[in-house]
This record gives sequence, C-alpha cells and structure tokens, in this order.
Amino acid sequence: MAGAYLIGIIVMIVSLYVQWRLKSKFNEYSQVGLSIGLSGKEIAEKMLRDNGIFDVRVVSVEGMLTDHYNPQDKTVNLSSDVYYGRSVSAAAVSAHECGHAVQHATAYSWLKFRSQMVPFLSVSSRYMQWIILGGILLINTTIIPLAIGVALFGVTTLFSFITLPVEYDASNRALAWIQSNRVVNEREYGMASDALKWAARTYLVAALGSLATLLYYVSLLMGRRE
Repeated sequence: MAGAYLIGIIVMIVSLYVQWRLKSKFNEYSQVGLSIGLSGKEIAEKMLRDNGIFDVRVVSVEGMLTDHYNPQDKTVNLSSDVYYGRSVSAAAVSAHECGHAVQHATAYSWLKFRSQMVPFLSVSSRYMQWIILGGILLINTTIIPLAIGVALFGVTTLFSFITLPVEYDASNRALAWIQSNRVVNEREYGMASDALKWAARTYLVAALGSLATLLYYVSLLMGRRE
C-alpha cells in the first residue's frame, strides 16, 4: 500500500512538471510567427479539405488549451489564440485536432474503440467515486462495494491508456501533413513537433496517474481480503 501511495505522489509531481513545461512551450512557440502566414482556422480548413473532409466545421471556443475535436457534431473546436493565431503553436494545435477529424473520417480503430467506451464512462463516472468511498467505509463489513468501485476505476484506467495511441496518432498525422504541405519550414517543424510531444506527455502522465491510483485501491482491496 505504501508503495502505491509513493508512486502516486511521484506521478503527481511529474504531472505538474509536464503541465508546466507544456504551457511554457506553447507560450514560447505562440510568439514565433508562422512563415506561411496562415491562421489556425485557415490551416485547419486546409487540412480538412486536403483529406477530403467537407462536413466538419472549424469553430472558436473560449479558454486556453481547450482545443478539441467533437465527433458528435463534427466540429474542430479551437481556442481563440489558436483560431486567430498565426504562430507555430497555432499551426501545431489546429493540425493535431484535425488529425482527430481524419481519424474519425477514416474509422481509425483506436478512436472507434475509445468512442464506444464514452457512454459507459459518462454514466459510471457519476457514481464511481461515491461507490469507492462507500467501499472504503464499509471495508471491514464487506468488500463488495469497493470491488465494484475498483472494477469501474479499472475501466477508466483502460480508457486513459486507449487514449494514448489516439493522441499520438493524431500528432503524427498533423506533423506529416504540415511538413509535406510546407505549412512550416524546417525550424518551425522542430518547434511544432516539440510542442505536440509535450502535449502527448500530459496524456501519458495522466494514464500512469490513473494506474497508480488503481493500484492503490487494489492494494486496499487485497489487504482486506488477506
């Protein structure tokens, strides 16, 4: 149990560091103007067209690093700094989110698997923490609630690991496209690649953090069974 707790602390510290590095990288590269002069919106629309996708809209949303692709209404949602920005950061982020749109259009298997899990997770996430809390409180009486909670948390951990190939693949698609279409020069490509690598690392740390928490709950459960 102590080992799992220590791992959790280490993962939390690493997560904070990665988040800090990600923000600093995007702030740094947002100051580097794109030589081609296109905005994030224009880059996104061009990447969609080049991939034969004409039913996806590119829209602006509030917030920082709130960029995402919504497969339900087929929208590439870009934060205002990315949507209007003409920087290396804007190019990297907009192309990455369009990478998800390309995954959706081509029925990328990992994205399909991930999407199939979303309805279950949206329901279970409402009750999972309460079930786990109740299980911990009742652990000396019965292990059933905690076992159910651990099983539900195990599914969320699986989801976080399935997210990894989805995110890495979207970045690879984005980098390949911006390079082959000369959206960036060699120097800008290196910056875009660096930014997306740090973004991907946030998902990796999140997955490891979820695994560490799962191991902690499992240790509680196994300790009670013994």
